[in-house]
Amino acid sequence: MSASGGSYRPVSHVIFDMDGLLLDTEQLYTDSFQEVCSRHGKRYTWAVKSSVMGRNALEACQIIRDALELPMKAEELLAETRQIQERIFPTAKLLPGVEKLVLHLQKHGVPMGVATSSAGVTFRLKTSHHQDFFSRFHHIVLGDDTEVKRSKPQPDIFLVCASRFSPPAPPEKVSTAPTRGSIG
Repeated sequence: MSASGGSYRPVSHVIFDMDGLLLDTEQLYTDSFQEVCSRHGKRYTWAVKSSVMGRNALEACQIIRDALELPMKAEELLAETRQIQERIFPTAKLLPGVEKLVLHLQKHGVPMGVATSSAGVTFRLKTSHHQDFFSRFHHIVLGDDTEVKRSKPQPDIFLVCASRFSPPAPPEKVSTAPTRGSIG
């Protein structure tokens, strides 16, 4: 029974965001953007970072460029940070407790998916040392998936992920609570 007197409903499916929830990548993103910003005498602040979390990479770079008045195109910022990320993303670690939770859900037959704003290239970098862990998920929907029409904070990526379970998770049961996801 819940504190409000109602009963809990059984969990039928779980969709995880990845950055900041499964993988500890938040500082890695901060480091990559701050390295570029420092060259231009700018600080990549929490206010800027929080405005781009969960957005696709190019859109995030445009917002960062505009907010900090960086003397470069968004595409250039993306290219420079991607070079840094190629070096540091493979060091991403699983967050405490996530492996235990995923193993518990798997043991109890709960289908799990991942919905991440990360594009294929950054997903592969971040997960390169965690392939066994990510193989436990039924499917993974990436930010550059052609079925995902709008990036977070819109719910599209979660709805696509829900539709790929077999049988699909009913959309009315998909909770799209805010996530801490990073730019992908």
